[in-house]
Amino acid sequence: MAFDGLTLFGLVAVSLMLAFYALEDVSPWFILAFAVACALASVYGFLAGAWPFGVVEAIWAFIAVKRWQKRRLAGKPSV
Repeated sequence: MAFDGLTLFGLVAVSLMLAFYALEDVSPWFILAFAVACALASVYGFLAGAWPFGVVEAIWAFIAVKRWQKRRLAGKPSV
């Protein structure tokens, strides 16, 4: 099975999303990392021609950044 560069990029972006989502309770920095991974998945969606996926992932990135800001302002200790 051969992957082109775009497919590999999408696989990595979505895999990072999964990993960082699972680690969000460890540190607020994982929430920010999740936001970055969502942004990467959004880029993948637009590049792949799946613009609805790109839009939804961009929204998730925005929501994750807001969650990160809220958690950082709440003063929860980070690791």
